[in-house]
Amino acid sequence: MLYRWMKPLVFRLDPERAHEGTMALWSGVLRVPGMAALARAWFTRGLRGPTAIGAAGGEGSEGVEVAGVRFPNRVGLAAGFDKEGRWLREMAALGVGFVEVGTVTPRAQPGNPRPRLFRLPSDSAIINRMGFNNGGVEALAARLRHRPPGLVVGGNLGKNKDTPNEEAVADYLACFHALHQVVDYFVVNVSSPNTPGLRALQDRGPLGALLAALQGANVALPVPRPIFLKIAPDLTDAQLDDIVALVAETGIAGVIATNTTVERPAQLRTPRAAVEACGAGGLSGAPLRARSTEVVRYLHERSGGTFPIIGVGGIDSAEAAREKLAAGAVLVQVYSGLIFQGPGLFRRIRLGLRGWPSPSPQRPA
Repeated sequence: MLYRWMKPLVFRLDPERAHEGTMALWSGVLRVPGMAALARAWFTRGLRGPTAIGAAGGEGSEGVEVAGVRFPNRVGLAAGFDKEGRWLREMAALGVGFVEVGTVTPRAQPGNPRPRLFRLPSDSAIINRMGFNNGGVEALAARLRHRPPGLVVGGNLGKNKDTPNEEAVADYLACFHALHQVVDYFVVNVSSPNTPGLRALQDRGPLGALLAALQGANVALPVPRPIFLKIAPDLTDAQLDDIVALVAETGIAGVIATNTTVERPAQLRTPRAAVEACGAGGLSGAPLRARSTEVVRYLHERSGGTFPIIGVGGIDSAEAAREKLAAGAVLVQVYSGLIFQGPGLFRRIRLGLRGWPSPSPQRPA
């Protein structure tokens, strides 16, 4: 209810300023004595489980095991929202089951010039060309050493903008080793459209080499972590078939489907001139819902359900989340839906997923 009142004011601000400002405000609220427990109780009312802020929503009957990791509930925050791992406590208070931080690169980099984030309110969509802006992997690792207990955290890995694709494996390995002790799973991001040439790493040859290198380093460690591959919604069926084959060949845990799209669907309600004025970047939100569900379903059917899929793209309601699970996903992630629907979205989705059958056990990393 409060977000409905705040939203028109927030949407008057530049999207990046609004993002930083609202999270700073929420962080300040939680520092008031007693507010953390009150927030937890409010955002998890009607759901089973403890209300302590570190418990990530309370497991109760919602907990699911995926790739050897026990998730308190199926609803997580997608990468890009909390790139630096600064707001884990703040997100845990909203009842999320897991948070994916990043995308992180070995060295700090500013990302693309501003403005680089745009809202399409008529479409409940966002266009971004952030460009992996982050403070570097060592700063993120240091912050994650103080993460809230009970919250599952994933690390989304990328390469620096000035690293040639031929040397990309070294960047991904550097991030992997720096974060291995402080995250529960990894995500290999080769699908962002905002780093020049990055999507070329989705081709079978370079992608196979990258995944094999990461999984080789992973299984050599005493406690391997599940590795997921995040893919674009713009892949052809033949490319998706390659993804299914590569998961089997390399032994990674599974796939996150999908990242943002470079397409501008004809059915967008926003006037074409306004969309074009935003410029290049990845489109996310409601217009991506159908395509991302198609990709989830295709991967699930072609693989025979042999690996877990995390569904993301246009999830702004419990119905949209159930659609992803019915297509074959085992977990879902939210980002753009949070911007347009507000923080109560996590609770509404969790309530809408009560009673959903647990997934079949999946292989750990």
